[in-house]
Amino acid sequence: MKHVFLYIFLSFSLFAFSQNEQLAQYYYEKGDFEKAKIGFEELLQKVPQNTQYFLRTIDCYQQLQQFDIAEKAIKERFDKYKQSNLLVELGYNFQLRKDDAKAKVYYDQAVDRIRTNPNEVYAISNSFERKVLLDYALKSYQTAIELQPSLKFNYQMGLLYGQLGNIEMMITSFLDEAYQSPQNTVLIQNQFVRFMVDDGDANFNELLRKALILRTQKNQDVFWNYYLSWFYVQQKEFEKAFIQQKAIYKRNPESLNSIVNLAQLAIEEDNQEAARDILGFVLENSKDLELLIQANVYLMEMKIEKATQKDFANINTELDNLLREFEISPFTLSLQLIQAHFVAFNLKKPEEGKAIVKKALELRLNDYDAARAKMELADIFLYEEKFNQALLYYSQIELDLKNDVLAHEATLKAAKTSYFKTDFAWALKQFKELKSANTQLIANDALEYFLLINDNTVADSTQGALKQFAKGDYLLYQNRNQDAVAQFQSILKDFKGQEIEGVTLLRLGEIYEKLGDFNLALSQYQVIIDHHSDGIYIDEALFFSAEIYSKKLQQPEKAKPLYEKIIFNHQDSIHFVDARKKFRQLRGDTNL
Repeated sequence: MKHVFLYIFLSFSLFAFSQNEQLAQYYYEKGDFEKAKIGFEELLQKVPQNTQYFLRTIDCYQQLQQFDIAEKAIKERFDKYKQSNLLVELGYNFQLRKDDAKAKVYYDQAVDRIRTNPNEVYAISNSFERKVLLDYALKSYQTAIELQPSLKFNYQMGLLYGQLGNIEMMITSFLDEAYQSPQNTVLIQNQFVRFMVDDGDANFNELLRKALILRTQKNQDVFWNYYLSWFYVQQKEFEKAFIQQKAIYKRNPESLNSIVNLAQLAIEEDNQEAARDILGFVLENSKDLELLIQANVYLMEMKIEKATQKDFANINTELDNLLREFEISPFTLSLQLIQAHFVAFNLKKPEEGKAIVKKALELRLNDYDAARAKMELADIFLYEEKFNQALLYYSQIELDLKNDVLAHEATLKAAKTSYFKTDFAWALKQFKELKSANTQLIANDALEYFLLINDNTVADSTQGALKQFAKGDYLLYQNRNQDAVAQFQSILKDFKGQEIEGVTLLRLGEIYEKLGDFNLALSQYQVIIDHHSDGIYIDEALFFSAEIYSKKLQQPEKAKPLYEKIIFNHQDSIHFVDARKKFRQLRGDTNL
C-alpha cells in the first residue's frame, strides 16, 4: 500500500511540475516576461542543472532590461559548470547593453576555447547561431577545422555563407559536402533549389553552373556529371542534361535507366524533340528488353498525342509490329494497353479495344498490372456510356490496391463517371474527399471539379447549365473534340452572363489549343481577362495565354506582361512559381 501511495504522489508531482513548465512557457510566448521569469526561476530552483530553464530565465531578465542580474547569474553558472557557451551568453548580455567592446572580448574568449579543445565548437557555434551572430558562428567552425581537419562542417558553413550573402562560398561548401557525403546530396540539392526558386542572388544559377562545370573538368568522377545533369534538368535544359548522361554512359554502360528517366522528364515538360533524341539513343544502345519496351511506349505515346486522322493507320500498324516483335506477354502490357486505348478512342472501335484488354487479363499479371488493365477496360466502358460497368471496375481497383496512387486515380475516375452521368451530389462528395489526396495532380483535378459543381449548383439550383457542361466534358472524354466545341458554344449562347460562362470559355480555349488553333484559344482567354477578371479562372487565362505567346507563337514581349500580372495580382495561383520563373527568363535574368 505504501508503494501505491508513493506512486500516486510521484505521479501528481510530475503532473504539477509539467503544468508549471507549460505555464511559464505560455507567459514567455505571450510576452509577459515578468510572470515567465518567476515561473522559470522556480523551475530552475528545482532543477538547477537544466540548461533550457536557465537560458529562458536569462532571456526574461534581458527582455526586462535587468542586465546586471543576468550578468551575475551567467558568471555564477560559468564559475560552477565552466560551460563555454556561457561566454557567448555573457558577451551577448553586454551587446544588449550597447557595450560592443566587452561583448567582443567574451566572444573572442569563446572562440579561444575551441583552440584549446576543438570539440567545444558544437556548443559554441550553436550559441552564436541562436544569437544570429553568424560571423562568429562561421569563425567557430573555421577555427575547429584548422586545428582538427577531420571535423566536417561543410553543410553548416554552407548555410551560414548563404545567410551572410556569400553565395560563392555557400556553393563551394555545399558541393564539398555533397562529394564527401553523397548520402546528403538530396539535402544539398534542396538548398540549391531554394535559391533557384526564391529571389536569392541574381547570379546564383550562373555561379552554380560554372562551379559544377569546373569540377567536372578537374575531377573525372561521374559524380559531377550526375550533378551537372541534375542542374540542367532543374533549368529544363534536357539536351544539355543528355550530354552529361551520355558522358556517364561511356564510362558506365549500365546507366541507361537514368537516360530513360531523363526522357520521361522531357516528355512531362513537353520537350518532345529532346525526348525523341534521348529515346533514340536508348533504342540504339540497349539490349535490355524492359528498357526497349519502355522507350517504345514513350515514343508511341508522343506520336499518338500529336497524331491527326491521317496518321492513325500508320500508328496502328506500328503498334502491331511492336507487339509482334516483343510478343504478347506481361512484359509488353503497356504496349497492349496503349493499343487498346488507341483502337477504342482514336479508331472508335471500343469492342476491339476491350478484346485486347481482356486478352491481356488472361496473362499471369501481378495485382498492380491487373489493376492497370482493369482501369483501361473501365475507361473503355465509360467511353461506351456503360457507366455502371465502368464504376464496377473502378471500385475493384480501389479495393485491390487500397491506398495506392492507382487506387486514388480510380476513385477520381469514378467521381468523374458520376459527374458525366449528372449524379452531381455523389460526384461532389467524392471530389471533396479527393481534394486532400496525397498526389498533387489528383488533388488539383478534384478541386477543379469540386468548385465547378459547387459554384454552379449555388448559382443555378436546377443545374441546367452544369448538365450541359458535363455533356461537353463527356464529349471531350470521348475524343469528339468538334462535337465538344459545338456543345460549349451552345452553352455560351444559352447561358450568357451566368456563372458557367467563365469555365466554358476556359474549356473552349483548351480545346482550340489542343487542336493547334492558337489564335482562337487566345480569343477565349481574352474574354475571361476582359470580362471575368474577378472570377476564379483569371489566373489560368493569363497563364495559358502567356504560354501560347511564349512557346507556340514566339512572341515573348506579349507573354511578359501576362506573366507579370500573375506575379503581382495572383500570388495564390498554382501557376505563380512558374509564371515568376518564366517572366525572369524572358526578362533575361540569370536567376531563374
